[in-house]
Amino acid sequence: MPPLLTLSFSPAPLPPAPSRARFRVAASTDVGATGRAAAAAVANDFPPFLPRAVERIRDGAALRLAKRIERVPVQTGFSKSPIPSSCVRPLKQQQSGDPVVLLHGFDSSCLEWRYTYPLLEDAGLETWAVDILGWGFSNLETRPPCDIVSKREHLYQFWRSYIKRPMVLVGPSLGAAVAIDFAVNYPEAVSKLIFIGASVYAEGTKDMTRMPKFVPYAGVFVLKSLPLRLFATRLAFYKIPDGLFDWVQIGRLHCLLPWWEDATVNFMITGGYNVLNQIKQVKQKCLVLWGEDDGIISNKQAYRLQQELPSAILRQVGQCGHIPHVEKPREAAKHVLDFLGGDSVDKADQASSMSSTLVSTLRTR
Repeated sequence: MPPLLTLSFSPAPLPPAPSRARFRVAASTDVGATGRAAAAAVANDFPPFLPRAVERIRDGAALRLAKRIERVPVQTGFSKSPIPSSCVRPLKQQQSGDPVVLLHGFDSSCLEWRYTYPLLEDAGLETWAVDILGWGFSNLETRPPCDIVSKREHLYQFWRSYIKRPMVLVGPSLGAAVAIDFAVNYPEAVSKLIFIGASVYAEGTKDMTRMPKFVPYAGVFVLKSLPLRLFATRLAFYKIPDGLFDWVQIGRLHCLLPWWEDATVNFMITGGYNVLNQIKQVKQKCLVLWGEDDGIISNKQAYRLQQELPSAILRQVGQCGHIPHVEKPREAAKHVLDFLGGDSVDKADQASSMSSTLVSTLRTR
């Protein structure tokens, strides 16, 4: 099984699910109009473009982040009309400090960040979670191309329209390849890079444009299936947490949008990412973060990546699999804060303040 598949899944129980679960039970037992109205009111808290299956999710952190997902227009050169693009925006944009922009892995969404996003935000960082073109919850009804060139331009136009300042770009798994490709082509937009369980040594899917269309469509049908998602989720983590099926539901939620198959096939048949020759071109300071027990991509590649990047430090998370920001969000957040606050004496004070805020936040959760 390719290492890319696991990145759409998320674990680690943190806060309990909200009271909406009680409404669902009450409505199902037919307690009358009041109960049904309450259930409908809770459901209406979600953006209308999310698949209805979001109402079956019980993970409190996922539900809270899902309610913050919005679509913003992004005009690109390959689409006649702006693409309504999904993201989670910070509650307040800052005038100082680099914004942190969280990408996600292959066939995933911004919900991958449901545990770590609040920690970074509570620590005072201007934090964005952006869905890569072709995945997540953007409106792709016009079926725009979703090859790597289009993904790159879409992210650039998003940055140019809404972020407008050099950013810290965070890429987990295949998102690391997206981040490298973007930083090499638009270095002015990126101040630092953070890679998590980076999938950057694969050579893509090769050009499959001459292949009969039913073959890749059959592949994405399997990719969407519950058995494969369950297997991939189990493989991604050092310790299989409770609520496995709920995490699978979260990970495949975006697959229920009507354009998901077309967008994923378009990416696959056009070759995918191959950034082997771009790694040494990265000029920004980098953090390489890896789970010591990654069963998807060996942490030996973490040492290789650190050596090949011109300016990088390596940090590992013990007893952790492929997705530290999901399995060990507190440790992942701490490494991010330490990295961002470690460039100078002044920033060290800022990092200390961030870490203190984070510790205080964790104690209250």
